[in-house]
Amino acid sequence: MDLSYILNELGEERQNYYNAVAPPILQTSNFACKTVADMRYMLQHEPEVHLYTRGNNPTVTILEKKVAALEGAEHAIAFGSGIAAVSAAVLSQVNAGDHIVCVRKPYTWTNALMQRFLPRFGVDVTMVDGTDTINYSNAIKPNTRLLYMESPNSYTFELQDIAAVVAVAKQNNCTTIIDNSYASPLHQNPLQFGVDLVLHSCTKYIGGHSDVMGGIVCGTREMINKIFEREFMTLGAVMSPHDAWLLIRGLRTLPVRMERIAASTRKVVSCLEQHPKVDKVYFPFSPAHPQYALAMRQMRNNSGQFTITLKTDNINQVEAFCDSLQHFLMAASWGGHESLIFPIAASYTEGALKPNLPLNLVRFYVGLEDPDYLIKDLEQALEHIKT
Repeated sequence: MDLSYILNELGEERQNYYNAVAPPILQTSNFACKTVADMRYMLQHEPEVHLYTRGNNPTVTILEKKVAALEGAEHAIAFGSGIAAVSAAVLSQVNAGDHIVCVRKPYTWTNALMQRFLPRFGVDVTMVDGTDTINYSNAIKPNTRLLYMESPNSYTFELQDIAAVVAVAKQNNCTTIIDNSYASPLHQNPLQFGVDLVLHSCTKYIGGHSDVMGGIVCGTREMINKIFEREFMTLGAVMSPHDAWLLIRGLRTLPVRMERIAASTRKVVSCLEQHPKVDKVYFPFSPAHPQYALAMRQMRNNSGQFTITLKTDNINQVEAFCDSLQHFLMAASWGGHESLIFPIAASYTEGALKPNLPLNLVRFYVGLEDPDYLIKDLEQALEHIKT
């Protein structure tokens, strides 16, 4: 299916809404039925019809069709946040007494789901180093039901060999789920490698403007309908029609944004890799990255995230570097038009246990600014690092 068709036409039945170029925001909670027979049909076919916006809404449906097509999936279901999508997808595959093998160092709230929430309900989770597929294989138990990936995963961007992990899952009759937010559906399509469910935090690249939150899960119609009928309808983490409309708007410019972000990020990373005040750069598309060949095989292009460790253990210098950046905002998320940093030092209070990651580690996200503008800012901020 052509990318231009997906982004600009798929799901948009313009003749049904006065031939408006932009789809309407159908801000309604209910959809009326003319007869008892009509309502009976609606109740019996709720996954496919518009009866109640907590189930389906036409504006949200347009978004779901587009993202499903971008991922090469039969169907998709949208949620009010990325972690809602993660939670529903995971919960749909396990029961009390089951076991999950999850990549180590995933997104913060995925980590909380795996290590704090699921064990309360009798689901055991083993976290593994996903850079070697044998770690997934060695962690398999008789009650293992799910292998969870995030490739590249958060902060230090290690990759998992998606096809190899899928092979382990199939050998052991397990489901596979992957968080594909880092790459976006334009740069990586895990369903092509045999993954069962692919999810995104739409808050990131799909939205693209830092003004909306959402999540989406893509897979077969059978698996998505199962999530709809249980986790989605029961827990109610629905996406609003207005948020879906904003995400549809974000999709229109996704290719041009991702192309700009990818090129700018490579230029910024190249500069930092040569800088004497930078100890290490974590970036899968750098030839110096230990998994560069795997990144080139699985992904079509890089995205805008990378991480550096500064050449100092002095937290005051780390903070001075971060605080002096003038054109990188300090914020928790990423994927919008603005460039950002997230310093690990911000999660540390003196006297508390140190986080698992080093305090001189700073995660970057490159937005749509001119790369030379960002490089000049980085160079002045790095003057605060005394080696």
